[in-house]
Amino acid sequence: MSDTLPIGLTYLSPVGNYGRQNTQALGGVSHLWQDFFARAMAEQQEGETDSVSQALAQYDKDSGEPIGGARALALIDAQRALPVQDTEVAPPEPLFLPKAELEANLLEPAPEPFSAAELIEQQRQLDLNSSWLRPVVMSQGHPLAEPGPGPSPRPLFLPIAELEKNLLDPAPEPFDEATLAKQQNDLEFDTHWARPVVLNNVRVHA
Repeated sequence: MSDTLPIGLTYLSPVGNYGRQNTQALGGVSHLWQDFFARAMAEQQEGETDSVSQALAQYDKDSGEPIGGARALALIDAQRALPVQDTEVAPPEPLFLPKAELEANLLEPAPEPFSAAELIEQQRQLDLNSSWLRPVVMSQGHPLAEPGPGPSPRPLFLPIAELEKNLLDPAPEPFDEATLAKQQNDLEFDTHWARPVVLNNVRVHA
């Protein structure tokens, strides 16, 4: 059997004893990493020491009295002596936004309407542009289109009421004898009595 060690996914030497060279390379790298991690942990532990507790634990060389409390008290007094200004926080003031929809004086003056002569001139220019100028400019340099076949003639249907009875209005119903007699009586009353009286009164007051 081969003496290659199952060392996982790593660098395999192409010559010589694979297992021995790989073991030596991995061993050197492992020692380097162990040394690096040890130094990093030592530096981290040294940096994590509390500076405040060290300052409080210091002693005076002459008298042997701790001076950490005096330093802390001097620091507190210095912080209390700092000028502190109170900032008043006022509520936001309402923002005035003039709206042209509510204040008509903010709107732009309305344009004056065109006169009748100006409207007629504008319409003439529009008709000239759309019916002659624009087609001539758009067809410039292009061959004229071949006219296509026109529509085939067909009989024009014009309904005539004299020839089609269904288009006529329905005939009115004739009056009965009683209605005709009443209309004749009213006509005779108007012709023989009411009209002469009214005309006579008009002549008198005129």
